[in-house]
Amino acid sequence: MTRGPIEHIRNFAIVAHIDHGKSTLADRFLELTGLVEKRTGKADLVLDDLDLERERGITIKARAVRLPYEKDGKQYVLNLIDTPGHVDFTYEVSRSLAACEGAILLVDSTQGVEAQTVANAYLAVEADLEIVPALNKIDMQGSRPDDVKEEIEAVLGLDPFDVLAVSAKTGEGAKELLDKVIDTVPAPVGDPDAPLRALLFDAVYDTYRGVVIYLRLIDGVLKKGETIHLIGADRDYDVTEIGVLQPDRVKIDRLEAGDSGYIVASIKSLADVTIGDTVCHAPQPESVKLLPGYRQPRPMVYCGLYPTYPKDFESLRKALQTLALNDASITFHPETSEALGFGFRCGFLGLLHMEIVQERLERDSDVDLVQTAPNVTYEILKTDGETIRVEKPSDVPEPNYVEEFREPIARCNMIVPHDAVGSIMQMATDKRGVYVETQYLSPTRVMLVYDVPLQEIVFDFYDKLKSATRGYGTLDYDIKCYEKADLVRLRILVNSVEVDALSMICHRESSERRGRRVLASLRKSIPRHLFKVPLQAAIGGKIVARETISAMRKDVTAKCYGGDISRKRKLLEKQKAGKKRMKQVGNVEIPQAAFLSVLGSNDDEGKKRK
Repeated sequence: MTRGPIEHIRNFAIVAHIDHGKSTLADRFLELTGLVEKRTGKADLVLDDLDLERERGITIKARAVRLPYEKDGKQYVLNLIDTPGHVDFTYEVSRSLAACEGAILLVDSTQGVEAQTVANAYLAVEADLEIVPALNKIDMQGSRPDDVKEEIEAVLGLDPFDVLAVSAKTGEGAKELLDKVIDTVPAPVGDPDAPLRALLFDAVYDTYRGVVIYLRLIDGVLKKGETIHLIGADRDYDVTEIGVLQPDRVKIDRLEAGDSGYIVASIKSLADVTIGDTVCHAPQPESVKLLPGYRQPRPMVYCGLYPTYPKDFESLRKALQTLALNDASITFHPETSEALGFGFRCGFLGLLHMEIVQERLERDSDVDLVQTAPNVTYEILKTDGETIRVEKPSDVPEPNYVEEFREPIARCNMIVPHDAVGSIMQMATDKRGVYVETQYLSPTRVMLVYDVPLQEIVFDFYDKLKSATRGYGTLDYDIKCYEKADLVRLRILVNSVEVDALSMICHRESSERRGRRVLASLRKSIPRHLFKVPLQAAIGGKIVARETISAMRKDVTAKCYGGDISRKRKLLEKQKAGKKRMKQVGNVEIPQAAFLSVLGSNDDEGKKRK
């Protein structure tokens, strides 16, 4: 495909709420431009090529593709990015929008404006992009285009006369939408004659070719055989291959200002590649400065990942390094647990993100993992005036050193049916939420805004929202601030020894209930020993819940035929003394199944159902 002038290039993304048809519409664009043969059906989505994406029917990873398109006798190059829709992958969306000048905002004409529709529209506005609104699924019987256009005008402030109607399933209106993109979205601004300056916006690891990096050229020209310089890593590499995605990799001779493509440069060290880095020619010209790059995401949910077998620790480390190259929102660092051994403390953007990462790690590295209970990040003001961030319960200081405990507060936008408003408001109040406002999008749909502690969202908030709205409610949230709360560290003790992997941070009101739930699960999972095993939940030095695993005992009086009762008592006291001595020297071995049962019960309490 020959490239024309930079004025004939358009860089745009497709953004929408989850399951509103982004990837299906991208497939119609690929067919329309002749890159793939005509295909239908959700299982045949071209850009959703990960096994997890096709199994779950969601987009996890943003995908870029270069489309040739002719309009009015002129040849255009359209660089399209298909983005995820779930709130946990908002960072992927924001990174994609940073490489574009426009965005198609897709709205399901049967569902209307959803919570993530609003969030993605605001992301596009903040990135100063031209928005092209479109209604999808107009071929369905439940489509209500006029009502949804009114919602778009009321909530997003977009002109309803600019909203195009398309069907991503049949392809109806797809050509008109591409024409609208060309007319509305401005061409990229760049100087081909200036020194090379490119943004590294993504990367993948290839076992045989090293790290393959994806670039958006801002200025200059890049050719095969030239030497590039990664400014952030301060390393030089020789370019051995240049190409574009259509949607598979296609080799070309050069990339120019305004283009997006990939390069292979025999980069073997994962540490040298940083998403958001600036690439230039080597040696670095004095006039080339670092591009702004991307705002680093702040993980909101943390958990420990441990290999089931200690020998897999290094395999897990390599798998995490490789995955972090492809997903820059993951953070991890090694940690040690007395109960689980060596592992990693990992940070994620949400519960779905955490679950997807765990599944990708297990599949890609063939390592069985044990995951600790998820928790959010807290701030603690110590009595000496120091403020620290806490990512795991074991980092919480003793109560007499804590002046103030702060938890993250999320601003929640919930779009729900009008007949579910009462139950949702009651649910939000029960979760310690604070009412902000109510906005009627239409006679049947309402947006409720609450400030809710993130800890409550991490557990069962989403499940209850879906249940109360019969599946029609949607949720989007953003971290607002940290506020003081009555939080405590709940310690779990087995045979008077603290098990750090089972400790948790929770609100004082719910600490006893959660402690009893954990102990009840442990009592069923830990096998009986030859001595009595106490299970305790404690806050500081105070025990708030207790269970006991009774000892295995032999009936020592079975052979005592008749005789005085004092003989039986003597035998029982002798057995009791033996049990006491045994407890002093005995250790309680907690099987892996016990950890899995407790952590699984915590997960069942709060896992989001897709």
